[in-house]
Amino acid sequence: MLEVENLSVNYGGLRALSEISFSVQKGQFVAVVGANGAGKSTLFKTLSGTVRATAGAIRFDGRDLLQVAPHERAHLGIAHVPEGRKVFASLSVLENLEMGAYSRRGRAHFKQVLEGIYAMFPILADRRDQLAGTLSGGQQQMLAIGRGLASSPRLLLLDEPSLGLAPVVVDEIFDRIGQIHREHGLTILLVEQRAGEALDACDHGVVLESGRIVQSGPRSSLMADTGALRSAYIGA
Repeated sequence: MLEVENLSVNYGGLRALSEISFSVQKGQFVAVVGANGAGKSTLFKTLSGTVRATAGAIRFDGRDLLQVAPHERAHLGIAHVPEGRKVFASLSVLENLEMGAYSRRGRAHFKQVLEGIYAMFPILADRRDQLAGTLSGGQQQMLAIGRGLASSPRLLLLDEPSLGLAPVVVDEIFDRIGQIHREHGLTILLVEQRAGEALDACDHGVVLESGRIVQSGPRSSLMADTGALRSAYIGA
């Protein structure tokens, strides 16, 4: 479904990604892990089109994604749940979800998808008329994920969903992400600093260090090789 080939990105005057290659198959859950500054969020910004690639290729269902305008990528079925949640604070929960359904796919399936979002996150149903800015951090993260699902995506990009949340809330968020994957077979690409939670949830992982892939493979092999993870996080 998604193919990244020899992708390089210069960002902020630095080489943020250097010739990285990996793929995400339909129905797969892939986690990209690494320390702060590894290039994880730059990768997502490049996939979404807010950062331009320096070299390489990105293909989505065989289509050259680098030739698709950023605002058109959502219509292809790509939903990006950004780092830091970035909900529309002055809009209600329901209005945020409606904003997520602006794509052609989202508008066509919104009523049915909304019911599924409320079933997955009952607190959002309970607080549908509440302003999003008054929700707790964990509730805002649930809303951000729900807003992504409202577009009826084929590929869900999750950027650091644990950021700024208490451990017990992180566990709940990852439980819900795993449930989305299991019950709906949605293709998910996750970037996350917390390697343990990310690799527990995924079925394939990619380890980034200083903008380069240092290890990739099935979850079981990455969990067994703690040396690569330790090197990526502490340089040991």
